[in-house]
Amino acid sequence: MRATVQVQKFNPETDAAPRLREYQLDVAWRGNTVLDALFQIKHELDGSLTFRASCRSAICGSCPMVINGRERLACQTLVADEIDRCGRIEVRPLRQMRVIKDLAVELDPFWGKVRAITPYLTPKPNRDAVALPQDVEGGFHNVDACIMCGACVSACSSLEVSPGFLGPAALAKAYRFVADPREGRTRDRLESLGGEHGIWDCVRCNFCVEVCPKDVKPMEAIIRLRREALREGLTDHPGARHITTFMAIVRREGRLNEARMPVAMVWPNLRRMLAIVPLGIRMFLKGKVPAWFHRPIPGIREIRRLFDARETSK
Repeated sequence: MRATVQVQKFNPETDAAPRLREYQLDVAWRGNTVLDALFQIKHELDGSLTFRASCRSAICGSCPMVINGRERLACQTLVADEIDRCGRIEVRPLRQMRVIKDLAVELDPFWGKVRAITPYLTPKPNRDAVALPQDVEGGFHNVDACIMCGACVSACSSLEVSPGFLGPAALAKAYRFVADPREGRTRDRLESLGGEHGIWDCVRCNFCVEVCPKDVKPMEAIIRLRREALREGLTDHPGARHITTFMAIVRREGRLNEARMPVAMVWPNLRRMLAIVPLGIRMFLKGKVPAWFHRPIPGIREIRRLFDARETSK
């Protein structure tokens, strides 16, 4: 099988900008992976091509790349599948990370964020008092399967606008320790994770879930961290207040009151209330201010009973 492979070449020390270089390959076997193709290019056509690889078995997480526009492990992606899907193969380095050379990126910032979440257990003082349930691994919801490849970080849309965001990989790792019954600093962890660049920065775009090669579902781990933070009463964040206010309004009226929502979120902070006044005036002048008073919808008692039942089940 003849394959056209385009690879991004870039040496920051000598090149002004990245460029795509095209290679023509004779792929001997349909089971060859993109990583096999890169090794073939390096051995037969371009010895200067630079990339990371190790186990070739989707275990070490060394070879994530952007292949035909999507983050994938090169050792797990078949050349034949990509040719069938796109007619060619285009390989670029991970996004959100500085390129060292060609397909190799700098990982120090990535590991710095992992270290920032204290990636180890801090046990309770009396370890004997904690009994591990038999299904403890099920309680982690597969986050312990993460191989730290960084594919989710590359695909994260929040990181594009907020480089300080801890990112899906680090936060999924954090959930692993929050969910561990032996952890002794759960509330401290949640307080830290709920601060600037933490769990409330995620915009739930779901890209991290789509590209994860190990089905870790980092976004769902972040949502679980938010739920744990709310259970601990950690609501002093706009993201947390948005959720609690939304729920309170729906419970009272049976639907969202878009006029009451922003005021209820900032009440009783006078400075925050004054900050939204100009927006309210502009909306009023444009005729965009919705009605303040709503009658509860028919069936409001059933909705309130649902809320009561959920609180009772906690």
